[in-house]
Amino acid sequence: MNSSLEISNLSLSIGGSAILRGVDLTIHTQTVSCLMGRNGVGKSTTLKAIMGLLPLDSGTVKFEGQDISRLSTAQRACAGIAYVPQGRDIFPHLTVEENLFIGARAQGIATDPDYLDQVYTLFPIIREFLKRKGGMLSGGQQQQLAIARSLLTRPKLLILDEPTEGIQPNIIDQIGDAIRILRNQLGMGILLVEQYLDFCKELGDEFTILERGSVSAAGPMESLSEKIVKKFLTV
Repeated sequence: MNSSLEISNLSLSIGGSAILRGVDLTIHTQTVSCLMGRNGVGKSTTLKAIMGLLPLDSGTVKFEGQDISRLSTAQRACAGIAYVPQGRDIFPHLTVEENLFIGARAQGIATDPDYLDQVYTLFPIIREFLKRKGGMLSGGQQQQLAIARSLLTRPKLLILDEPTEGIQPNIIDQIGDAIRILRNQLGMGILLVEQYLDFCKELGDEFTILERGSVSAAGPMESLSEKIVKKFLTV
């Protein structure tokens, strides 16, 4: 299995406080990898470090074998990494259509009609609401729009931070179905930060658990035992 992203000995401090302490993480192609842990252990910080949004103290980030540790966030996006942050970051006063294409246009990526149809098939509500303001969508619809927007940049690796947070169950199911298609049919690597344990168990191929900024457990999803869940995930 080919690796898409390799993080080695990642350490990062904010305001003098160590947030990440020697994190190692590998994301494979055509694999859903779940980064898990209680609140405040460094999950979202890890994602921001991968995207170059926070400077590293030490460690390396490699994508498809190339060291991208010194690249800008825009350069990492152009290399094929798409990031959907917690909170979605939809532009409320732009239309759904404007939100949808803004990332691809910023990168100068032409929109292939067949690929766009695939995205609309994943999230039919997007096509229906193209002329509606982004701020008029429900939280679940905004999440679908945020994922669809990222897909139009034609990523090789998709990073999702808490995609089910505050989302109604039927849209959670749609997002889960979309993730399966992206992995199985498009061969995409997916790094998923998620608190919803059942969602991770259902979709994930691999897991990594952070505790106080360090990796405490990792392995194939079928090895995520109740003992591990109770020790590192139960509140």
